[in-house]
Amino acid sequence: MKVKKNEEQTSNEPIEELSGSGMLIAALAKEGVDVIFGYPGGAILPTYDEIYKKGIRHILARHEQGAIHAAQGYARVSGKPGVCIVTSGPGATNVVTGIADAMIDSLPLVVITGQVATTVIGTDAFQEADMIGITMPITKHNYQVRSVEELPRILKEAFHIATTGRPGPVLVDLPKDVSLATGLFDYDKEIDLPGYQPTIVPNRLQIRKVNEAVSTAKKPVILAGAGVLHGNASDELVTFVEKNQIPVVNTLLGLGCFPGEHELFLGMGGMHGTYTANMAIHEADLLISIGARFDDRLTGNLAHFAPEARVVHIDIDPAEIGKNIETEIPVVGDAKKALQMLLEENGEPGDTKEWCSKLQQLKQEYPLWYKEDGETIKPQQLLELIHDVTNGEAIVTTDVGQHQMWSAQFYKFNRPNRWVTSGGLGTMGFGFPAAIGAQFAEPEATVISVVGDAGFQMTAQEMSILQELNLPVKIVIVNNASLGMVRQWQQLFHGERYSNSLFPIQPNFVKLAEAYDIKGIRVDAKSDLRAALEEMIAHPGPVLMDIRVAKEENVYPMIAPGKGQHQMEGIKP
Repeated sequence: MKVKKNEEQTSNEPIEELSGSGMLIAALAKEGVDVIFGYPGGAILPTYDEIYKKGIRHILARHEQGAIHAAQGYARVSGKPGVCIVTSGPGATNVVTGIADAMIDSLPLVVITGQVATTVIGTDAFQEADMIGITMPITKHNYQVRSVEELPRILKEAFHIATTGRPGPVLVDLPKDVSLATGLFDYDKEIDLPGYQPTIVPNRLQIRKVNEAVSTAKKPVILAGAGVLHGNASDELVTFVEKNQIPVVNTLLGLGCFPGEHELFLGMGGMHGTYTANMAIHEADLLISIGARFDDRLTGNLAHFAPEARVVHIDIDPAEIGKNIETEIPVVGDAKKALQMLLEENGEPGDTKEWCSKLQQLKQEYPLWYKEDGETIKPQQLLELIHDVTNGEAIVTTDVGQHQMWSAQFYKFNRPNRWVTSGGLGTMGFGFPAAIGAQFAEPEATVISVVGDAGFQMTAQEMSILQELNLPVKIVIVNNASLGMVRQWQQLFHGERYSNSLFPIQPNFVKLAEAYDIKGIRVDAKSDLRAALEEMIAHPGPVLMDIRVAKEENVYPMIAPGKGQHQMEGIKP
């Protein structure tokens, strides 16, 4: 059934009468969604029936956690919202970790959870879970749809909220009876959210203050975070940096927003950052943070963080400014717009020649290092070789832990959106399914999932997707037979008491890959490593590599808990 528009309505398209599930699929089409990740179940079956009828591309994960991490990887690489659809109860609670991960790392997601019928909500019905209560602290916003008439508005608002301002996850809880009910699908009404008006354009007076501070600074540093990537501001950042000759430090999640091989790049800052990056922040007289939130793994002991610096904080989320670090010049707005305005104002560069020369010398004196040991494969060397054989062009995804830090240190990201990792939440099991989503975002790209032997086993079942679709994701297991970072902390801070962190018994990963009809390669010796990596890259389909690395290798340099950035350990062999 179609109804004509009245004169007040803006579009000439007739309004269709659709079921709630039909509205959902129609909304996804209106939003340009080309792929969804999910897992069916009873409460969401009407929606899956509509997916079947309409033929929208759906990727069936083998566990809901895999579905939402894939949606995150897709969002991180494409810049578009990742969409995840699951059923009620356990299906919905299985995506909670991914929602929390996306919230803290500012990834745009729209998560649709099935729910029991409105008539039995609150009665502890079969597969009922209070997803509004559970996810309220870990979503940018959430909705429970109570009538089919409000569904078009809610869906349109959900995509708007997820993708504007500081991106984040939005959950829509869809009761089964609402998905079956019918109503008029009017998706053309203007969004009206008076309480949600993110500031995009910064205050020009504050922009001028930033340029004035730059002109007088002798030792400025830019701290560039993921906000630069979310704002598509990498080109503007490079132009601003080169104009003013200001060195750049990246946060973990900001890697790739500034070329990793640029002469003004100092490396990643923080707990396992470079010595030069951390000392630059410690000695700076001006620190310009763009799209970073000053988390504890970056700052170390706050009492020692950037003690000599005037602090400029550019961020689209005003709640982050002044939250952890006292800020002298706050700038609320989009990173791209802020940098464009800084360039338009054409401020005078400061005299940074001596400062940049000193930092270049520090880079030469204190590079990242590792000791070679015969035929033993060092994980740092593994990441260097991966960078070499991919020409630094691969999309790299990781879990959390030692392999994540070695990837961040030794794979030089020269382009935006090549780096997909779990930052704030630090989620084991994230890296492999995130690689699946990244591969859908860029089908022609080389996608390498660098994972630990422990984290990989949390979501290894998603190899079924690679098997089913011949998806060419390359899995590289950095296998040290342990929970590597846990083992390192137990060694350094818990008297070498390795409580439940060592894995002397493991599956045969090559046979596991073969069980999924995936090519498996095991490498034990350094002399075989390059050829094996080249074989992996050359293979047209998916590959799993089990790389046996030095078991007791630690990540250095390191800022120990309670220490400041200038108190790094392990800066030289």
